[in-house]
Amino acid sequence: MHIDPTILTYILGGIIVGMVALLVWIIRLQIRLSRLLVGKNAKTLEDSFVAITKQLQELHAFTKDMEKYLVSVETRLKRSIQSIETVRFNPFKGTGSGGNQSFSSSFIDEKGTGVVLTSMYSRDRISIFAKPVKEFASEFELSEEEKEALEKSKSNLGTS
Repeated sequence: MHIDPTILTYILGGIIVGMVALLVWIIRLQIRLSRLLVGKNAKTLEDSFVAITKQLQELHAFTKDMEKYLVSVETRLKRSIQSIETVRFNPFKGTGSGGNQSFSSSFIDEKGTGVVLTSMYSRDRISIFAKPVKEFASEFELSEEEKEALEKSKSNLGTS
């Protein structure tokens, strides 16, 4: 039996094309499998699952740590000064001394705890007073300027 060389060429060409297609398909499968197997050392699918599980546990631990940290930051933030206001005034309006160099400043957190500082300026001296504040009030009598500074601080917080 004699086979025509042209037919033999077509058969051989078909086999070569099929082998090239098969080789391309194997390479694509190898690439997809390497993507599925996570990490450089993963040899099996089980190794990949173990690596992913470990990463997930680390992520959960990080999330818990971050939640604790944020609660701590939020607690500290609530105790920090949230509003500062200053009112300038002249305590000696009739005498002409002092000018508007005197001031009352309030420093409070969101619960209204803090201090009101007042500086009284005259040509002879400067006096400074500090009055503690709790819940937007002081156990010491506040001047009109101190009350005004405290009210402005309170309104800046959005609580009335």
